[in-house]
Amino acid sequence: MSERTPTLAADGYAIEVEHVKKRYGDRTVVDDLGFRVPPGRVTGFLGPNGSGKSTTMKIMLDLAAADDGQVRIGDRRYRDLPDPARTVGAFIESDAFHPGRTGRNHLRILADATGIGHRRVDEVLDEVGLADAGDRRAGAYSLGMRQRLGLAAALLGRPPVLVLDEPGNGLDPQGIRTLRDLLRDHAARGGTVFVSSHLLAEIEHLADDVVVIDQGRLITHGTLADLQSTACLVRSTDAPRLARVLEAAGATTEAEGPDGLVVRGMPIDEIGDRAFTGGIAVHELAARAGSLEELFLGWTTDPTREANPS
Repeated sequence: MSERTPTLAADGYAIEVEHVKKRYGDRTVVDDLGFRVPPGRVTGFLGPNGSGKSTTMKIMLDLAAADDGQVRIGDRRYRDLPDPARTVGAFIESDAFHPGRTGRNHLRILADATGIGHRRVDEVLDEVGLADAGDRRAGAYSLGMRQRLGLAAALLGRPPVLVLDEPGNGLDPQGIRTLRDLLRDHAARGGTVFVSSHLLAEIEHLADDVVVIDQGRLITHGTLADLQSTACLVRSTDAPRLARVLEAAGATTEAEGPDGLVVRGMPIDEIGDRAFTGGIAVHELAARAGSLEELFLGWTTDPTREANPS
């Protein structure tokens, strides 16, 4: 069979998640979830354990059925794509291989099933750093090597869309760098990259956009740069009065030191205007970029929630 590469639409393949709900028994795992993953960018998918990330990704790939809503890749569901395996490269389970087969043979079986030449198997093994381990049994691979093999399988058909669930788990620093370079290059060529991770520092280096969910619900989404600049630092000799003025206008404030306020939910120019109108002297007013870890904990930490070890 001849190799075929899916034709990109003029604007690439976006992933559209539209009012998706999923229940298991009486437990709602995904609750009216909606967001868009654009092509040409890397989108990080974040949430605590049990937040519904893996279930959402399985619904994207028709490995689980939504109770309500839908996910479209381009303008179709995954199962309705003309060549789904060559349009979407997926990494959901790190052990999706027979332990007795070599890494190379595992990829050759996948290649044969989708009409991909074996030359591409050698190329992708090299791309992910497994060229010297391709003839070893996959069952003897370390966790990091299994992750690389899963990534190789996702990249095998040169798909325009990548959906990757925790691909960085178990990777050493060189493996993390390889993963980052591959995904950034894929997005730079117009591909769509949707990747979940608990490695917040790595997502901070990797992602253009982030989608954050908790308890199956959307918490926030947007460009990482914008989300990291949503807070402002204000210093004033009358910080308590300024806090009352800003809070009355809908902002939230948090004291920092004797004269400082961290202000959220209000543009920086409006903060300055309201301080001026109120006759409050401001000594410093600046956007404050928080680390992704700080932001993530703020988005997802609920002090009223009981600890649940499961």
